[in-house]
Amino acid sequence: MSAATTFGRVGWLVPSKEDIVNQPRLPLSQPGAKRRRRRPQPPTPRRRPTGSEVTQTGFNDSGFDDSGFNESATQVEVRRSSRRTRTVTAYRDRDTIVVLIPQRMSKADEQTFVRDMVERVLAREARALAPRGDVALVARARDLAATYLAPALDHMPEPVGVSWVTNQQQRWGSCTPSTGLIRLSHRLQPMPAWVVDYVLLHELAHLVEPSHSDRFWRLVGRYPATEKAKGYLEGYLAGQGRQADEFDVD
Repeated sequence: MSAATTFGRVGWLVPSKEDIVNQPRLPLSQPGAKRRRRRPQPPTPRRRPTGSEVTQTGFNDSGFDDSGFNESATQVEVRRSSRRTRTVTAYRDRDTIVVLIPQRMSKADEQTFVRDMVERVLAREARALAPRGDVALVARARDLAATYLAPALDHMPEPVGVSWVTNQQQRWGSCTPSTGLIRLSHRLQPMPAWVVDYVLLHELAHLVEPSHSDRFWRLVGRYPATEKAKGYLEGYLAGQGRQADEFDVD
């Protein structure tokens, strides 16, 4: 048995549901309230009505740098819709955040609501990302070990160190039980946090069980998203025209 063990087996499942952030309904005027009469305005040339208007702008907020966001401006697309009267919605569409607002919303309110909704989308994405620094990665490993491994053992496995590496092109992660060191491939960084958590827990289990024994898989199986994460990784490899081997062992 070699000192280093590695991870590589996966299954098929790629989540595709689009995350949407919704703003609570905008307040309407009270029933029975008197409306002020507006002075007649001179007629203006009529233009062909449209169901929605689209504007694009940039949004730059470096407050999310520690979570791994690119410092460059985030592209924002604002869509006004005559069918939308009281709600504001925002979601990510590739490299653009789309914000849907009512057609009659004022420009001042547009600026306020758009900034708020963009910040919500970015904050949600920050929570979904894996830790970027090695210190945060070690902290995450300890949390996972305490939550999923310690209850099944008489101790909590703690790695000596956990780090991102760029020299693992064929493996998602590796662990050297004799030294307590865990390394994760940088290819995992853009993936969802629950996928990275699975790989990290997989390597933590090797601190207890160096081989891929039945006991090892029982420990790994304590993580609820195990099969889902294995499927995600296999789908990633399939998209590259590659097939995962049962085990990728050094």
